Amino acid sequence: MPTTPAPPPPPFTTARLDALPLAPAYAEEMAGVLADPALYGFTGGEPPSPAALRSRYERQCAGPPGAGELWWNWVLRVRADGNLAGYVQATVRGPRAEIAWVIGTPWQGRGYAGEAAKGLAAHLVSAGGVREVVAHIHPDHAASEAVARAAGLRPTGEWEDGERRWAARTPVPDVP
Repeated sequence: MPTTPAPPPPPFTTARLDALPLAPAYAEEMAGVLADPALYGFTGGEPPSPAALRSRYERQCAGPPGAGELWWNWVLRVRADGNLAGYVQATVRGPRAEIAWVIGTPWQGRGYAGEAAKGLAAHLVSAGGVREVVAHIHPDHAASEAVARAAGLRPTGEWEDGERRWAARTPVPDVP
C-alpha cells in the first residue's frame, strides 16, 4: 500500500527571501544553483544532476520512514529577482531541530545564508514548537560559523563526525 506524502512545512519569509516548501518541480532550477563543485568542499559529494535531485526531493517530500521525526525542507527564492538561491532544512524531533543551509556560489557574500538561517530558527520556534536548534559545522568553515552565529547558535564542546555542534535554546533572535 503506498504511503501518503508528509504534509509540507509552512512557508516563511525574511526581509529579502521567500522560503518555499520543497517540491520536486524545483529540481531543474536547483541543479543549477548547486552546480559549483566548490559547494561540496566541506561536506563532500558533487553537484547533483536534475534527475538525481528530483529523486532526492521526492524522497525528502515523502518524509522520514518512521514516526516522531519531521523532514522540513525549503528552497530560497530571492524576491528582488525571482531566482532560487539555495535551501534550508530542518530535521525536527520533538522540541529539537537540526538545521542546515546551502547558498549557491553566485549568491554568496550577500548575507542570504545568515538571513535564511535566522529566519528558519525563528520559524521553527513559532510554527514548529522547537525549543532547541542545532547545527553541525566543519571547524574550518568560517562562513558557516558566521551563519550559525547570525541564527543565534553558539559553539559547544561537542563533536560529531569531525564537525562541531552549535546550539541555541529558545528564545532565538527575531526575524529581521
